[in-house]
Amino acid sequence: MPLVTWLKRHLVVIAGLLTLAYLLLPNVVVTVFSFNKPKGRFNYAWQQFSTDAWKDPCGVADLCGSLSISLQIAVWATVGATLLGTMIAFALVRYRFRARSAVNSLIFLPMAMPEVVMAASLLTLFLNMGAQLGFWTILIAHIMFCLSFVVVAVKARVMSMDPRLEEAARDLYAGPAQTFLRVTLPIAAPGIAAGALLSFALSFDDFIITNFNAGSTVTFPMFVWGSAQRGTPVQINVIGTAMFLIAVLFVLASMVITNRRTKQKA
Repeated sequence: MPLVTWLKRHLVVIAGLLTLAYLLLPNVVVTVFSFNKPKGRFNYAWQQFSTDAWKDPCGVADLCGSLSISLQIAVWATVGATLLGTMIAFALVRYRFRARSAVNSLIFLPMAMPEVVMAASLLTLFLNMGAQLGFWTILIAHIMFCLSFVVVAVKARVMSMDPRLEEAARDLYAGPAQTFLRVTLPIAAPGIAAGALLSFALSFDDFIITNFNAGSTVTFPMFVWGSAQRGTPVQINVIGTAMFLIAVLFVLASMVITNRRTKQKA
């Protein structure tokens, strides 16, 4: 009976931990196999522990080149989508104009639309415009589908803002620019940061839209897909593990900063 009672009390925690373990299991597998030394071309079965791939992560031709292209596209797509999405979010929350309700509804379309539909539509647009497929068409496509996620994240934050804080700043003779930079922007910053991080992850990870509009440009996801048909090099696992660890460090750093700010306010 005590065991049953304990399980009932901690059922939610146990379910959460099991779900988290299930979500992290692929990352654990990727990390483990980044230290593997396969005998053949495919890194699917454990053979021998080795750190050779970690010592030479760019040992496979074109791997680091495709990674560099993906990082460049992700950074610029994040900048473009964050700037445009933040302005759109403020406009939708703060201003009243015709077709505002329609725009609010249409913002969700790229999030709900299957990627293959959006990819084919963008490809048709670029071909009709006579654009040469490559880096720039990928970048434009990534900004377009990341935009909605930024708008939703920033809009939720702006809607929860207390307008009395900005009114107080104006009562203290702060100009529009000072009010925005010292009051509005810091309050909206968590939503903007969330949208930017989400945009970076979506852009770096995307395959379907990129594959349709890439031309001869090869990004990291496309390189991984092509390598999986010929033989998966261990260096792919190394890059995947490194990206995962960087993401974890970002999360831990944000938690530490948030805790420090909470303690300072207290």
